[in-house]
Amino acid sequence: MLYIVPTPIGNLDDITIRALNVLKSVDCILAEDTRTSQKLLNHYQISTKLRSYHAFNEHNIVQNIVSILQAGATYALISDAGTPGISDPGFLLIRECIRHNVQVSCLPGATAFVPALASSGLPCDSFHYEGFLPHKKGRQTRIKYLASLENTFVLYESPHRLIKCLESLAEFCGEERKACVCREISKIHEEFKRGSLAELILYYSEKGEGFAKGEIAIVVAGKS
Repeated sequence: MLYIVPTPIGNLDDITIRALNVLKSVDCILAEDTRTSQKLLNHYQISTKLRSYHAFNEHNIVQNIVSILQAGATYALISDAGTPGISDPGFLLIRECIRHNVQVSCLPGATAFVPALASSGLPCDSFHYEGFLPHKKGRQTRIKYLASLENTFVLYESPHRLIKCLESLAEFCGEERKACVCREISKIHEEFKRGSLAELILYYSEKGEGFAKGEIAIVVAGKS
């Protein structure tokens, strides 16, 4: 069996009892960055062995892992933070496990876009999850598409690209489109900054480069 186990996106207390029990009981934990994951395991005194599994090696080792699981092993798959497969490595392994009749079980748990969406104050009865935009080719096309949606949409962005991303959104959505920038979710410096895209651009421009740190989720209202 392969367990997909969400891990905290900030506060280490944001993990379920079931997740801890699974991480203690499996034969091996597949981790995006073993150094990051070891801190979590040390915090909860979990001694299960770790094996590296990330975007740069998954194509080379996925068949080996599937073979081990077919032979009767039970593994857990975790990412640095949040739920594997949601803008993180995991899809390839999950797909191959299903193709080879290896049982897959995903535990409920932490992921950044849900608290971002719920705390934004924007309609969330229907929404579009975009994840990370392309860095270059196709980026403008995707933003044009998002701007045309009538429901709220959520995307992820890195701190050093935040202002540029907000400016691109304002260009195609209009400066008065309501949005919310969510950063450091569940951490000490958690911030939900709400306003029009123009207001958000001004706020982060005045704060200066380097102010926004950590992973960022941007929630934008749909086209009215």
